[in-house]
Amino acid sequence: MTPLATRLARRFNGGAAPGSLRRQLLLWLLVPLVLLVALNSFSAYRNGLEVADVAYDRALLASTRALAERVSVKDGKVVADVPYVALDSYETDTLGRIYYKVTGIDGETVSGFDDLPPVPANVPRSEAYPALVRFYHADYNGEPLRIAALLQPVYDDSMRGIALIQVGETLDARRGLSRKILFDTLLRQGGMLLAVATLVWFAVRLVLAPLMRLKEEVEQRSVHDLSDVDPALVHREVQPLVGAMNHTMSRMQGLIASQRRFIADASHQLRTPLTVLKTQAQLAQREADPAAMRAIVASMAATTDATVHLANRLLMLARIEHGGSGGGGDFAAVDLAEVMRQVGLELALPAVQKNLDLSLEIHGAPVVDGQALLLHEMITNLVDNAVRYTPAGGRVAMRARATPNGPLLQIEDSGAGIAAAERDKVFRPFYRAVATMATHQDGTGLGLAIVRDIANLHGAAIALDVGSQGAGLLVTVIFPLPKSETADHLAKA
Repeated sequence: MTPLATRLARRFNGGAAPGSLRRQLLLWLLVPLVLLVALNSFSAYRNGLEVADVAYDRALLASTRALAERVSVKDGKVVADVPYVALDSYETDTLGRIYYKVTGIDGETVSGFDDLPPVPANVPRSEAYPALVRFYHADYNGEPLRIAALLQPVYDDSMRGIALIQVGETLDARRGLSRKILFDTLLRQGGMLLAVATLVWFAVRLVLAPLMRLKEEVEQRSVHDLSDVDPALVHREVQPLVGAMNHTMSRMQGLIASQRRFIADASHQLRTPLTVLKTQAQLAQREADPAAMRAIVASMAATTDATVHLANRLLMLARIEHGGSGGGGDFAAVDLAEVMRQVGLELALPAVQKNLDLSLEIHGAPVVDGQALLLHEMITNLVDNAVRYTPAGGRVAMRARATPNGPLLQIEDSGAGIAAAERDKVFRPFYRAVATMATHQDGTGLGLAIVRDIANLHGAAIALDVGSQGAGLLVTVIFPLPKSETADHLAKA
């Protein structure tokens, strides 16, 4: 998930953990569905009312027109020939009551209910019909009415004018139909919502079933089973997650195998000096000669020093391989030249004691993004090996320079070197080159393994080659270009 998606997910969940996937799916599916159904129900109800109003208005206009056909002019007066039976049909209805009024040319009441509410001045003419008709709502005797007011031309040989025919209907029938439309709409939409919600619930259960099977399979595994999970068990969108799980378990397998190998190698390497130390102690217990006793104790001290050195190397290797930091903290800009100067000063005495020519060459400002303590340990191991395995009177050169491809570190000596066939093997823990074992039996075989792990941690490439004069060993370490602003500042200094 991208950082933006993560922030959105946290915001939608109130900053808390995501919680139940089934609950969220149902929530995000059903809540919008309920809102959409509610909006659709409201829209359907309004449309139904509009259709009902149009139908009732059309029927009301038909009644008004039928009444208008009975309006005529006789003897210079407007008259409405409304028989009793026709009047009765206008005044009553099974679903509501109808009131009417016929107004003459001069505003006089010709027939009907003379107190029927007049047409308001702001009521526009209806554009839905070709007739000059207006529809409006009014209250009459405490009852709401829907009234159609039709302007009807009347004329004879002696006069000509416009009569007004008003027919009003109570809203009982309309309200009854509105309630029926509302109940029918709610019933249909509620049934549809219930059916869709049920389908969504079953669909969510069906969709999440592969995840539940994956959960059961993982739970049923033993603690020692780190084999891959079959990605085909889940949907295509979840398969990258299963792939990441398999990759993590593969790394765990490698880590556990490395730990087991390290424990086996460490126990094997520590067993020998501890056995020697125990033998020396037993000899000391049986020795009565003070001089011989002092010699044995001195040997025990040397064995103890070698054992402590081996243990320290093992702990350093374990921290680098499995901890990743070795106590160095976060990466920062490290001046490689300064670290090399410190190492040179620390190992100057052993070099002087062997009459070695220890030199330091710095070109440019080589700056590395890394951990100073680990870089110091790496360079110390390289220089210590060079000093240790170079014969007296030889030379050891320390070089560092900035290159377009990144800072470069080189340690060159004039010792016996390492055969080409062994240059890959010497980076393995406890492996020692044949040439070094011939002259030094007290090595641990961990120095170059530590160097390799520190180089890998810093993304550096390490290579072994023959020295520049055709003999000895040349170790080259190329670091990636620094990225920190501090490194840029140091490079420009």
